[in-house]
Amino acid sequence: MYKGRSYPPALLDAVENLAGRPLRGARVADVGAGTGIATALLHARGADVVAVEPGAGMAAEFRRSLPGVPLVRGDGNRLPLATASLPLLTYAQSWHWTDPARSVPEAVRVLRPGGALVLWWNTGALDVPWVADQARRVERHFGPDSLVATNGDASGAALAGRSGHFALARHTVRWSRRVPLDTHLANLGSHSVFLVHGEASATAFLTAERRHLRAVFPDGVVEETYDVDLLIATRS
Repeated sequence: MYKGRSYPPALLDAVENLAGRPLRGARVADVGAGTGIATALLHARGADVVAVEPGAGMAAEFRRSLPGVPLVRGDGNRLPLATASLPLLTYAQSWHWTDPARSVPEAVRVLRPGGALVLWWNTGALDVPWVADQARRVERHFGPDSLVATNGDASGAALAGRSGHFALARHTVRWSRRVPLDTHLANLGSHSVFLVHGEASATAFLTAERRHLRAVFPDGVVEETYDVDLLIATRS
């Protein structure tokens, strides 16, 4: 349920396998690109990628970190992209910010026949005890993350409701990494539930969480374990 600020190479392997096409040379729009983390990985894989980002601050950071990659301002509810122009649309951690009643028809409009809408989310591996404990503390403090629950978890249902347009495939990629405690807390604090509840509430939680994690990881290095939930909807 928590965003990690990276994705494993195996994720892009799975995208290529399930979409039935290599990323190298493919025209891709990465929607809700943020600072460009997923965009950079797609670009490094050889995709001809354009980023779509609504936020001025995020767009400015994107341009600083990826000056050679095209960026247009817009969002998934109204894509600034031509009809039937692309074989791939990607949303890395960003689909849940859209209104599926608008973003699904927009994807249908922009994708070529046989093109794929590719959605993914990093989620905490809840079979790992410390990850499950942290998830319970977050929910006790903030309540359920209703934004992700209503839009993220319902993505398959929203797309399946347009069964005349999409065939669905799902896959999960597990991965882990070791990061400094400060990095882990910064990533955790970027999750939507922290942003929605404001700085004071987020700071209070993260201060207490630092104490919890110091007891689990006394060397100050957190072993994060994620499951990337991947959903690929291929336009018929």
